[in-house]
Amino acid sequence: MDLRQLRYFVTVARTRHFGRAAEQLHIAQSPLSQAIRQLESHLGAPLFERTTRRVDLTAAGEALLPEAVRILESVGAAREQVARVAAGDLGRLRVGATALATYRHVPELVRRLGDELPGLSLRLVTELLTPALEAALADHRIDLAILRPPVSDGSLATRLLARERLVLAVPAGWTGPSDGAVPLPELADEDFVVYSPPGSVVGAAADRACRAAGFVPRRTHEADQTSIVLALVAAGLGVALLPASVLAVTVDGVRYRELADCDVTADVALAWRRDDPSPALDKALAVLERTP
Repeated sequence: MDLRQLRYFVTVARTRHFGRAAEQLHIAQSPLSQAIRQLESHLGAPLFERTTRRVDLTAAGEALLPEAVRILESVGAAREQVARVAAGDLGRLRVGATALATYRHVPELVRRLGDELPGLSLRLVTELLTPALEAALADHRIDLAILRPPVSDGSLATRLLARERLVLAVPAGWTGPSDGAVPLPELADEDFVVYSPPGSVVGAAADRACRAAGFVPRRTHEADQTSIVLALVAAGLGVALLPASVLAVTVDGVRYRELADCDVTADVALAWRRDDPSPALDKALAVLERTP
């Protein structure tokens, strides 16, 4: 028994006529009759009662018809699903992101992919710094990352999403300048809360900004997550230089101040494996490349 025989059987059962069934199937009547006889022989029971005027289903044929329809519909659905997966319209995409990207860039990414690729299932992993996201891509634990370039792994491709200015996070009771943007040189005597992992892009940007202002930041406290950095600032243990997307995060005891004359940015980019063959990834990148 094969799918062709089942399709022929269903067509004859619905038309109750071999000639009309053959016309619908675009075949001659002889091979159609032969296929039905082969199916009956395989099943060991007649499926049709044939007379000179009409064709009726036998009890065995009545029993087979709904099952045959179900099988053909299931195969059709499977074929459609496979085609959608191959086209990238259906599938799963594992996305990793830095903590601050969770507040600004992840919602936009999820919205755009949800609008244009509703069959794509997203799994999100956040609160990772760029080195951890690079490792997750290399280990195939995620397929796409929102991170801060540059990346050190040459097997990864990147696409710039945004350039973010740095802002200053200070404790609520901070005694520094009360009005206007804060000149960086005035932070020379401050204690700094910084990211602890080696290779932190934000940490490197903050360090460059301070050195450009003529001093080396006094790294008194370190943390491996933005939430901990902000908690330490709120506790009055220092100030922190962070990308502007942190402005979306409200923490009791933390105030944000603009910086004066600071040209250093902390960029945000998409990253993925260059050799990843995933159609879903290709389709997602095409959607995200278009101007919203």
